[in-house]
Amino acid sequence: MDTPNLKIPDYYINRELSALEFNRRVLNLAMDAQIPLLERLKFLCIVSTNLDEFFEIRVSGLKQRLEIGSAPAGPDMLTPQQALNDIGESAHGLVEQQYRLLNDVLIPELDAEGIRFIRRTRWNRAQQQWLRTYFENEIEPVLSPVTLDPARPFPRILNKSLNFIVGLRGVHAFGRPCNRAIVQAPRSLPRLIRLSPDLKQTGPNDFVFLSSVIHAFVDEMFTGMEITGCYQFRVTRNSDLYVDDEEVDDLMRALEGELIASRYGAGVRLETAHNCPPDLTNFLLDMFDLDSEDLYQVDGPVNLNRLMEVYRRCERPDLKDPPFIPSVPKDLIDKENIFAALSNHDIVLHHPFESFGPVLEFISRAAQDSAVLAVKITLYRTGPDSPIVDALVTAAQAGKEVTVSVELRARFDEAANIKLANRLQAAGAHVVYGVRGFKTHCKMALVVRREAGKLRRYVHLGTGNYHPGTARLYTDYGLLTADPDIGDDVHQIFLQLTSMMQTPPLRRVSQAPFGLHETIVALIEQEISNVAAGGIGHIIAKINALVEPEVIRALYRASSAGVMVDLIVRGTCCLRPGIPGVSENIRVRSIIGRFLEHSRLFYFHANGEAKVFCSSADWMDRNFFRRVETAFPIADPDIKSRLLADLDTYLSDNTHAWELQPDGSYELLQPEKGDAALSAQARLLSELAEQS
Repeated sequence: MDTPNLKIPDYYINRELSALEFNRRVLNLAMDAQIPLLERLKFLCIVSTNLDEFFEIRVSGLKQRLEIGSAPAGPDMLTPQQALNDIGESAHGLVEQQYRLLNDVLIPELDAEGIRFIRRTRWNRAQQQWLRTYFENEIEPVLSPVTLDPARPFPRILNKSLNFIVGLRGVHAFGRPCNRAIVQAPRSLPRLIRLSPDLKQTGPNDFVFLSSVIHAFVDEMFTGMEITGCYQFRVTRNSDLYVDDEEVDDLMRALEGELIASRYGAGVRLETAHNCPPDLTNFLLDMFDLDSEDLYQVDGPVNLNRLMEVYRRCERPDLKDPPFIPSVPKDLIDKENIFAALSNHDIVLHHPFESFGPVLEFISRAAQDSAVLAVKITLYRTGPDSPIVDALVTAAQAGKEVTVSVELRARFDEAANIKLANRLQAAGAHVVYGVRGFKTHCKMALVVRREAGKLRRYVHLGTGNYHPGTARLYTDYGLLTADPDIGDDVHQIFLQLTSMMQTPPLRRVSQAPFGLHETIVALIEQEISNVAAGGIGHIIAKINALVEPEVIRALYRASSAGVMVDLIVRGTCCLRPGIPGVSENIRVRSIIGRFLEHSRLFYFHANGEAKVFCSSADWMDRNFFRRVETAFPIADPDIKSRLLADLDTYLSDNTHAWELQPDGSYELLQPEKGDAALSAQARLLSELAEQS
């Protein structure tokens, strides 16, 4: 049998189009009538946030490549212009679906539950008077309307900010005719205004959009002029920070400058009210150097993510998911000292079903324990007011050796990370900012403790960030261990991060960019060899994204050789399953549910040995070659069996699992006749968490 040419472009799905398909699956949750109503509204908002980032990073990158005449970059061989054309068609359809769902389904259902968005055409007299007073006292004093004429050029518009273009007719106070003005809404103003429940015919959860209030009273800002129209708009800008690591002497200061500049990067998308007339939309497109394909006219607020405020402010537990209490492993409940528990055996935590508390306890106990000499950790995202950072400050102030690798370039968390780095340095911690040209994305914590006159290392390795907030929302694994080999490997990686010198070969942990890619490909090739020798070959990988071409080609070779490949890929997947003779033994599914699936878990049959790894890395070029990542083996037989059972649960999901089709679309799986419905996340909640 001839070996197929695995570089044929038709064998690969475009990365950006696959990312849009992920958002389509999230939007489906907003449509699901079996999900609590406010949770559905939340998913609608998440799609809006995801699309913002998609345009800020992915679309802006394609536009830059188009400007410089770049050739096709992905294995699908789409040119930047072809990709932008396909993205435009898909994204416009997705946005239309969003607003149709909002207006035709969610708003009426929320209204029936007493959560109302009162349009200005439906304000009663009492509400109108209250809002006029609110406008005069709280809104108008912070607005600075700008009439456009040759002496007043188009103002700088902040990325993703709410603005209004106002059509005018007449002569202004200085005797010159004018026809347009811009009103910018400062970010200090709330986008949703809760009406006073004391007003006539007003409920406790009645809201008015800021845009409606400004629209209703805009004439008060242009006395003597005729208002011909007032329309909201928002521009999305290129927000991908560029800092040449080889050219800057101070990464922190360079990033601070880039953060300011990125607020006014090149425009990539213009959103306007659906009824904004062509002369004004064309004017705005010209101002932002955009084409008609970049225009998204919407029937509703230009930033749906602002509706997340309704989810937060409405105390309606009947319209939200039932709460739960993450459990704590019995071994940690019974032990007063977490180090004593780890001295006996490894512990794996599966968040959010199991508590993130033991991880916090691990760091805070180390900060207070007189036997602890050193604490080292990598920080990528931590969240505001982080208890992890508090504990590290305490440890440094207590005189312990504290080393923190802070990734200043964690996208959209750059400013927060600069702030926490300064705080740690002020407390006396050693702070490093990763390695030039490589993001430090691995999740590692190392505690060095003196016990019986000897030093012992304790380690936490995770698939997710040291962020208590996301640990309640994202699924992730964390390994706590006192294994000497893993402890030494993590020690060597920290030495490398601080000294940037070569380290001895690692014993157990695989590291990117030094060999993780080769390790994954070699494990796939070993499955191929095992099948060729008459054995069984099976690979299961649970990841967030599959993009890297060499790994995809290795999986194609495995499928062609008879290896069964099960992929659980939450988001972007460039592999195309179901190609005869190439990928017919590969199944790809995506689990989309209450929690964001974020854990990375790899299984290789290995002739019955069952090699299992958790990792901070997805199977993407950036993770293998441009980031510091780790993949760590699971050795304990009981833990290994438990993780394999988790994988089996995810592969058995028939209610929230979507199967990737050869054409790049996804189909939602349904229980077969006679089969019970199974949701992987619901089962894990029932098995691991405590229901409250």
